[in-house]
Amino acid sequence: MEEEANLSINMRRFLLIINCLLLSVGVCGGPLMMRLYFVEGGLRLWFNSWLQTGGWPLTIIPLVILNFYRRKTKGSDTKFYYITPHIFIASFVIGILTGVDAYLYSWGGSKLPVSTSSLLIAAQLAFTAIGAYFIVKLKFTSYTINAVVLLGMRSNGDRPEGVTSKDYVIGFIMTLLAAALYGLILPCIELMYLKAKQAITATLLLEIQMVMCFASTAFCTIGMIANKDFQAISREAKHFNLGEGRYYIVVIWSAIIWQCFSVGAVGVIYLSSSLMSGVMIAVLLPITEVLGVIFFDEKFSAEKGLSLFLSLWGFVSYFYGEFKQAKKLEKKKIQENEMTTTQIEHV
Repeated sequence: MEEEANLSINMRRFLLIINCLLLSVGVCGGPLMMRLYFVEGGLRLWFNSWLQTGGWPLTIIPLVILNFYRRKTKGSDTKFYYITPHIFIASFVIGILTGVDAYLYSWGGSKLPVSTSSLLIAAQLAFTAIGAYFIVKLKFTSYTINAVVLLGMRSNGDRPEGVTSKDYVIGFIMTLLAAALYGLILPCIELMYLKAKQAITATLLLEIQMVMCFASTAFCTIGMIANKDFQAISREAKHFNLGEGRYYIVVIWSAIIWQCFSVGAVGVIYLSSSLMSGVMIAVLLPITEVLGVIFFDEKFSAEKGLSLFLSLWGFVSYFYGEFKQAKKLEKKKIQENEMTTTQIEHV
């Protein structure tokens, strides 16, 4: 049986929960693995950028399973893939932008504590909101605007030992640029779904995500070749503070965890909206901030505590607004049905 284009409400909710969990793993675990890599002696920016999407082959597993299921139920004449040339090109271009964003984020992550970079990355919600409004014409409620203001306007600085003021400022700027770019990438993904002119099935969704990650990985691979990272990786592994074996464990798990982020973000956009994905990322970043304090002994100032509170407040604000809007639409639909019924009875 082909995947249904119009999922039931319960199935959409179930899939949304699954994708939110995947996104949570990526948002909380990805920055920690990145910081662990740099803190323990990792130096390759392009390689670390590559790891953020290098786990794309894992997507082949569910695609093979879905294809096997379709062939079993529909026969051998079923489509092997659903992505069209138009969607492929759009996905590839967005993937290149994702690769640029990964490099900017790695640069910032190499100079800033997890807790600080998390606060800066939270600014992407503001950029996502702006992009969502102009690119996909997403309407704002007062609660949505409140969430954007609360989650987006936060910053802090606590320069780590061994990082110069110049490097810190560059890392600060790079992280903000990464937030801005990714904040625009999310609405572009949503726009691609809207302009697809075909049903967005689970298979097509995974194909889009795989092409995006492949393009990003290819872009970062070119950077690695130019920077001679491939020749340096084995040498870097031998000098890794945690040992050569654990170096490769960190690398492998980084790729897996970042892939959870990629799949989760794309899935949440499909099942909800780009702004919802941005809100999820923003509200999880303070949790990452706390984990950074725990695992890397970073300072937890009063300002960071306040930012955590504001994030939770903004998150509740967003969903309360969405809840009220859903109730309003449901009430309007009921009234329209009642009016239709009354007109029929009069006839």
